[in-house]
Amino acid sequence: MNKKIRTEAVDRLFEAVLSLRDVEECYSFFEDVCTVNELLSLSQRYEVARMLREKKTYLDIAGKTGASTATISRVNRSLNYGNDGYDMVFSRLKE
Repeated sequence: MNKKIRTEAVDRLFEAVLSLRDVEECYSFFEDVCTVNELLSLSQRYEVARMLREKKTYLDIAGKTGASTATISRVNRSLNYGNDGYDMVFSRLKE
């Protein structure tokens, strides 16, 4: 875990996210907290990660998500060398 982001403020933000009960509450909260572009960027990275785990090619991912190859490469690096957060979520969503 990156110690630079582990702060009391980030803890409180995560606790707020964990309190959300459904997708509609998520929309309400995230539309207040994020700009439209920030939210779309987060969702794009998530889609890129999902497609990489499905063994899609960079070209296919770029075409379907609009992500740059730099973004795809960055997400791929997170999948391979990160904290396994994406895979944890993918695993839980399969259940």
